[in-house]
Amino acid sequence: MSGPEKIVVVGGVAGGMSAAARARRLSESTKIVVLERDRYVSFANCGMPYHIGGDIPSRDALLVQTPTSLAENLNLDVRVGHEVLAIDLAERVATVRDLESGRTYSESYDKLVLATGASPIRPSLPGIDSPIVHTLRSLEDMDRIKAVVDQRPGRAVVIGGGYIGVEVAEALRHRDWHVTMLEAADQVLGPLDPEMAHQVQVELMRNGVELHLSTTAEGFTDSSVLSSAGTLPADLVVMAIGVAPDSRLAQTAGLDTTDRAAIIVDQHQRTSDPDVYAVGDSVQVTDTVTGRPTVVPLAGPANRQGRIAADHMFGRSAAYTTTQGTSIVKVFNITAGGTGANEKALRAAGLDYRRVYVHPNGHASYYPGTAAMHLKLLFSPQDGRVLGAQVVGYDGVDKRIDVLAVAVRAGLTVWDLAELELAYAPPYGSAKDPVNMAGFQASNLLDGTVDFWYPQDWGHLPDDAVVLDVRSPLENQECALPGSVNIPLQQLRARLTELDPARPTFVYCRSGFRSYLAHRLLTGSGFEHVATLSGGTLTMEHSVPWLQVGDTQPAAVVTYAEDDSECGLRILEPVPATSAR
Repeated sequence: MSGPEKIVVVGGVAGGMSAAARARRLSESTKIVVLERDRYVSFANCGMPYHIGGDIPSRDALLVQTPTSLAENLNLDVRVGHEVLAIDLAERVATVRDLESGRTYSESYDKLVLATGASPIRPSLPGIDSPIVHTLRSLEDMDRIKAVVDQRPGRAVVIGGGYIGVEVAEALRHRDWHVTMLEAADQVLGPLDPEMAHQVQVELMRNGVELHLSTTAEGFTDSSVLSSAGTLPADLVVMAIGVAPDSRLAQTAGLDTTDRAAIIVDQHQRTSDPDVYAVGDSVQVTDTVTGRPTVVPLAGPANRQGRIAADHMFGRSAAYTTTQGTSIVKVFNITAGGTGANEKALRAAGLDYRRVYVHPNGHASYYPGTAAMHLKLLFSPQDGRVLGAQVVGYDGVDKRIDVLAVAVRAGLTVWDLAELELAYAPPYGSAKDPVNMAGFQASNLLDGTVDFWYPQDWGHLPDDAVVLDVRSPLENQECALPGSVNIPLQQLRARLTELDPARPTFVYCRSGFRSYLAHRLLTGSGFEHVATLSGGTLTMEHSVPWLQVGDTQPAAVVTYAEDDSECGLRILEPVPATSAR
């Protein structure tokens, strides 16, 4: 197969090494040089928090490949500690410095791949260079943090509640450190919508993380963090507020970049210079759902981009399409993940959407070791196409996210989800999988079988609305929405005369199933305006920040059960089972 005689790859890890390895598999004769400024060219950076926390005891387990193994297995010329200082596009030459010897030399290329990745954001705050302030991006970063953690338990401040932030917080708690987390936004895990992230926040607090939302760091000393919440003592600070494309080399060379410094590439990963490709965290991509340009620093897309760049160099028609941002994270005992667009992204893109919540168990309820998961599905009201999904739970979250990620990528509809035939045995799932259940509810909404109301509607219901609780009297006495009418589902047919069919009726229960049955019963009995609370109080208890409470409907007081078995919405006084009339 014809192709370039010499390829130079700048940067290793996911994108760079994928390009180099794929190029070798396509050509045995091409000379391939990999230049990596750090000491390690191929390592599992996603595993670093788990080594700090002790889940991965051996540091060597994070070393995927070494220069020696890459030379022996793939005949790659891998040079660690070699930094590319500049690129001459006209001459097709890179200027390189050997960081150990200080020697500077020129390296020619026929094709060049930029895999320079992203750099941790370090804001210009007073004391940012304090020795207690760290970032976590490289193995050297990990070593420095672990050296501090290994000395003795102390007080740590984690700044940023993204994926790295929550993983580091968990790791430090495993090592018996006191952990305070500062997050500038009003929620952790920005890719999740607020009511889904709220469950992660509860899990962090349950496990001893002191969480400060809407709080910013304002400076550092050698023993504290100055923040909008006050001065916090600290022996260790981990900055995890995000990353930015490291495109300095591309910009200096004159390659096209965006106003946010992302390298602009075509579908084959070519930059504005046809002999230079770029892959990974430094490049701009297109969002699968919204079609908008974005930057998504994830290993999966980086690997695929590296492969596509190599394919194109050797005449193959491979093309990168879009990035949908599928992600997942372990937070102590729960797992949270998402794929496709969230509500924030859909609103920003001006796209119409609908949503449903379901709370099925991870596997058959009669088989031990499961619990209710919280699954949110976003979809188009025009054609039912799946736009995004988020799942938080204890069991089976990963496989549901993967199925829903395929649905987004393949353009499946909610009716397709209802028809999917997924693996079932009691230890693994249910005959009606959570993905099927989400499809059932969404298709019921679109075909008019059911109408939903949502937590943020509370306080904005019509003045003559009846809020109907169809749970048991005991459940109602333990926790209920203020002013609601309690008629248990089993008694509803016999007590229909207590309700006015002309008044709008908003039904709720714990998870949404009993209220759905009540909805069908009421609409079948001539009630004109009936809606059921999507996801029930299981969703509402995590949506309190959204509640816009009117003067006539006092807010509920929120508590959290350790095993998530009790209702999280509690009122100050028991609600009497009043009549609707």
